[in-house]
Amino acid sequence: MKREWIILTVVLAMLVLLVPAGCQQQAETPREAPTGSETPKEPPVVQKEEPTPVVSMEKPEPKTTQQKPQESNPEPRIRFEKIVHDFGDVGPGSANTCEFRFMNVGKGTLRITNVTAPCGCTVPELKKKDYKPGESGLLRVTYTASTLPGVARKYAYVHSNDKQAPKVTLTITAKITPKVTYEPKRLNILLKDDKPECPQITLTSADGKPFSVTAFTVAGNAITAEIDPAVEATKFILQPKVNPDRLQRSTNGVIELSLTHPQCKRISIPFDALPKFKINPPVIILWDVKPEKPVQRDVWVLNNYEEDFQIESVTASNKFAKLLGQEKIRNGYKLKVEITPPPMKDVSRFTDVLFVKIKNSDEKLGITCRGFYAKNGPPVP
Repeated sequence: MKREWIILTVVLAMLVLLVPAGCQQQAETPREAPTGSETPKEPPVVQKEEPTPVVSMEKPEPKTTQQKPQESNPEPRIRFEKIVHDFGDVGPGSANTCEFRFMNVGKGTLRITNVTAPCGCTVPELKKKDYKPGESGLLRVTYTASTLPGVARKYAYVHSNDKQAPKVTLTITAKITPKVTYEPKRLNILLKDDKPECPQITLTSADGKPFSVTAFTVAGNAITAEIDPAVEATKFILQPKVNPDRLQRSTNGVIELSLTHPQCKRISIPFDALPKFKINPPVIILWDVKPEKPVQRDVWVLNNYEEDFQIESVTASNKFAKLLGQEKIRNGYKLKVEITPPPMKDVSRFTDVLFVKIKNSDEKLGITCRGFYAKNGPPVP
């Protein structure tokens, strides 16, 4: 009986010990619950990321606001039907006109700010500057051909408010072909004795169209010719007349002929009045010479008319130059000249004139001689 009581007492003690452990386990169980309850708290984190797609969906709105200025400021566009015009064959000095058509193919008002042509022979003409969308315009260009034959290429520049083509280059080409031919191309007038000889001038229409000669002009009226502006023909022969006194003042120049031919309004013929004698070189220049040290040069005296002549004498005004010898050649003489610079004083150069007297003639030819001393010459005494 006593043994059974002891066993019962042990069992009761064990039960007493198990009750606190169960309570502790129940108390600890709520502490573990937060670990499991933290998982449901993740959705708020996901909710914080939700505004990102909302913002991205609103991004197209700024694009709509950027397109509005483009609609309120439409841009113009200029388009030419052609940018190159070829006149083909034109006459020297002729005026030729062409047209360049264009259109505003943009949505804004086109404004032509400027039209320029570097060459003065090309003149652009534009009646208005502003063009509405779809409106056309016309630019007229007048080109005046040169008097010289050949191929010409000229340009005109159109400046506008078209941002894609603010400057458009227009090209004009032409082949200048004489519509009136003339001979000779250059006149050589012989001042022989007191009766200068001038060749005839022949004018011929190259395209068969008749014309008149309205003017014959030479500076100083050194050369004249009889013309009748009322007469029309396809060929003219003019006989120029020379005034010797006036021609002596200007031994070269240009004869200007004014015509009524539609493709040739003017002809320019250069001329030279050839004196009877020619000296080459007409001036002798010596550089870096030294005082009293002679220098030799060759001088040719020629007859432009291929006539025989003789030299009577050769003298110098200051006697710095003298003739060493002469050699007879075709149409003239070759002279060997010696020039002796004078002593260097207070000047850096010297001058002398060599005179050549032609025998049996009033001709007295002068040859100027100029000398410049070397910079390292002897000191001035």
